[in-house]
Amino acid sequence: MNIGLTGGIASGKSTVSQLFVQQGALLIDADAVAREVMQPGHPVLAEVAKRFGSVMIREDGTLDRAKLGSLIFNHPDERKALEAITHPAIRAEMRSRAAAYDAAQPGKLVISDIPLLYETGQGNDFYEVLVVYVPADIQRTRLMARNGLTKEEAEARLASQWDIERKRELADVVIDNRGTLAETERQIHQYMADRGLS
Repeated sequence: MNIGLTGGIASGKSTVSQLFVQQGALLIDADAVAREVMQPGHPVLAEVAKRFGSVMIREDGTLDRAKLGSLIFNHPDERKALEAITHPAIRAEMRSRAAAYDAAQPGKLVISDIPLLYETGQGNDFYEVLVVYVPADIQRTRLMARNGLTKEEAEARLASQWDIERKRELADVVIDNRGTLAETERQIHQYMADRGLS
């Protein structure tokens, strides 16, 4: 069973995905795939350099993530241009990995962790979509603490994604991540048990 896992920035998606892995699920992490397609020598990185300029590439051939991040979080049109380059390649690689997992281990739960699942129109690509939920004020606080951002910078990052309440409304299943780790873990145990996966 292939399910999509999403949520808002700083909602705890990585924690939740790792808890699923501990329960035997197989993980495909969109962020990890996104990093892979930005490695030196990959055609996607070459396209990014062509579109945004060689100033985005460090001397060692790697992407200057901070420089590119600063540009795209402050300029929505530039973010859309980047997404038009990266998203098709990331989605193709994730589909390929899901198919390989299904072939090698049929019946296993496959989690595709995709931060922008709804924003990129993938809401119907999965058996179910799970949304990791915390209210926006908690997202903001966690993001400021985690990334050392000002309130304004954190707000800009939050504004680059759909509102968490909208995602919660669309979810097939909501994992409420406001409480303790044990409370989140209980929800995951229940999810697995309800589907005969535990």
